[in-house]
Amino acid sequence: MSKPETNTAQTSEPEKVFEATGLTKVYRTGDVEVHALRGLDMTLYAGELAVFLGPSGSGKSTLLNILGGLDSATEGHVVFRGEELTTFDDRSLTRYRRQNVGFVFQFYNLISSLTARENVSLVTEIADDPMTPEEALGLVNLSNRMDHFPAQLSGGEQQRVAIARAIAKRPEVLLCDEPTGALDSKIGIIVLEALTAVNEELGTTTAIITHNAAIKEIAHRVFYFADGRIASTYANETRVAPSEVSW
Repeated sequence: MSKPETNTAQTSEPEKVFEATGLTKVYRTGDVEVHALRGLDMTLYAGELAVFLGPSGSGKSTLLNILGGLDSATEGHVVFRGEELTTFDDRSLTRYRRQNVGFVFQFYNLISSLTARENVSLVTEIADDPMTPEEALGLVNLSNRMDHFPAQLSGGEQQRVAIARAIAKRPEVLLCDEPTGALDSKIGIIVLEALTAVNEELGTTTAIITHNAAIKEIAHRVFYFADGRIASTYANETRVAPSEVSW
């Protein structure tokens, strides 16, 4: 008589994309020191969407810049998929940013003399395994606006072009600093829909800095910053769609 089958499968721990330990950043101007980060520890996992909340000066943008290879830590360590970013030289950081990270900022930084398609092409021409500009713009629902110039696009459309440009190189990580900060609630929701679509369809680990506490409802996890540290963090048991966010 055969033995009954037993299920030995175990739920594996989510894959770590970033692991920061003891992260400290001090800016010095003459004799004045500003402590932007004070021994911060945090982890981001593959495919998650995280929201960073906290007052101005609490360390959110500094952390994002260090994770993205735009700034360096004074002390501490940042590991990206087993590689320690804090030991990278300038050339290695440039390669890391080009291959692994997409950035979205509050201001769109589009080139006014280029169409939406051409703005996205700037990235696809230097990436190793890019999408086509048409594919990237389609992901943010701008297929019908590809040949328009920035001046012909609304603020929300311009921000979606910026998102398409950021994701066209298929980055593992998308770092967004106040991506809805210059937008009203209706247009901001459309931009959040684009970001959540990228996170869900491509599995891109996404971190969003915002001063709008309502946006935390779309996140897998929420990080509260204060005085250069993460004061608290929690996971949303139930996430809401951007269209359900009350601004």
